[in-house]
Amino acid sequence: MSAELNSREVPPISAMMLRFFERIVRAYFRRHFRAVMVQHAERFTAMEGPLIVYANHSSWWDPMVSILLAQMLLPGLGHYAPMDASALKRYPILGKIGIFPVEMSSARGAAQFLRTSKAILESGGVVWITPQGRFVDPREFPLAFKPGLGALAVRAGDVTLLPLAIEYSFWDERLPETLLRFGDPLRIEPGCSAETATQRLEAALAAVMQDLKTAAIARDASAFRVLLSGSRGTGGFYGLGRRMRALFTRKPVQLDHTERSEITTAKDKS
Repeated sequence: MSAELNSREVPPISAMMLRFFERIVRAYFRRHFRAVMVQHAERFTAMEGPLIVYANHSSWWDPMVSILLAQMLLPGLGHYAPMDASALKRYPILGKIGIFPVEMSSARGAAQFLRTSKAILESGGVVWITPQGRFVDPREFPLAFKPGLGALAVRAGDVTLLPLAIEYSFWDERLPETLLRFGDPLRIEPGCSAETATQRLEAALAAVMQDLKTAAIARDASAFRVLLSGSRGTGGFYGLGRRMRALFTRKPVQLDHTERSEITTAKDKS
């Protein structure tokens, strides 16, 4: 396939719509989470493409995680993700920000996914995939990937694959934490079968998820880089009372249930 034909397969992105959606995503995370925190962000920021980021899929929030990471850590590349064609029809705005339709459970849909993904990768873009293909609790193993990622990995040529573990955990505050960890990058050797590639990719993501689980249980914010800080305190009359007390006593207001000085948008912690 010629480069010109490949470029036609890459879905167009509306820069204006993407900026608008990115602002919405940031506001959503600030409102609904205590913080978004990441480990080993340098494994992502060092990439220049072509790149496939694949993650576990436990929540409605997962696509927003990818938008936030792309915008805050690697904004210079084009970022894309597949979505069930019937679902995308209900959210047409997503088609303007890099989400491309795939017919699920059909040979035509599989070919469509491979064709579009390869074109994106050949253009130097990033493809984000949740290969489980459904919502799955992060404690459920084996991961049971659908065959699409393995098939793409063996057909895409010189491409890097990066596992991403995602958890949403309540620690000591009213709102939960979004916890993220990137694993080591992988490459699939020429001649590898799709089945073997899938097994390797599953094992890599499972290992990263286990590492993130250990970090989540430890509840140590200093082990993460804080990507985005969100709402603090209990809110309501109790939160107002703490603010009023701080005002009258002229002492700094302590909004958190547990003091956590690490909640800053650290630039040097990975």
